[in-house]
Parts: sequence; C-alpha cells; structure tokens
Amino acid sequence: MFEVHLSQRANKFLNKLDQHISNRIKEKLSSLKNNPIPKDAKFIRRENNDKVFRYRIGDFRALYKVKDVEKIVLIAKIDKRSRVYH
Repeated sequence: MFEVHLSQRANKFLNKLDQHISNRIKEKLSSLKNNPIPKDAKFIRRENNDKVFRYRIGDFRALYKVKDVEKIVLIAKIDKRSRVYH
C-alpha cells in the first residue's frame, strides 16, 4: 500500500477548481494507493532514481513520481493537457 502526497503546486491547482471536478481528480488519484502504476499511466522519464509518470483524468493530466523505497506516490503537477508539460 502506497501513500499519495500532493505537492504544494498540485494542491494549489486543485483548490482553484470547481469542487466537483477537484473531488473527481482526488478520487482518481487516491486509487494510486493500491496500484501506483495503473495500465493507463504512461512512463515519462526518470528523475533522481524515481520514475515519473503521466496519468490522464479527463481533460487534466497529473505528473507524479513513484518512490518505491518509501512507498510514496508524489503528485508533482496537475493541469490541463496543453499546459502540464511546461
């Protein structure tokens, strides 16, 4: 079982969204506790020995790192598809 942590940046973005959209995204992200790399997640790159993945949630994308040793999924960034990679 992994813990899901939101970065300050991801948390700030979620707080700006409508409540129902924010809840939907949080619900989807919490599913990463049981399966940190679902089949619809895409590997992007490695960063300091951590794997960085992209997870699609409707029109939004979440970029996250899986820290296997600490059993943590760190949600680094959430944004619209057109802006998330910048």
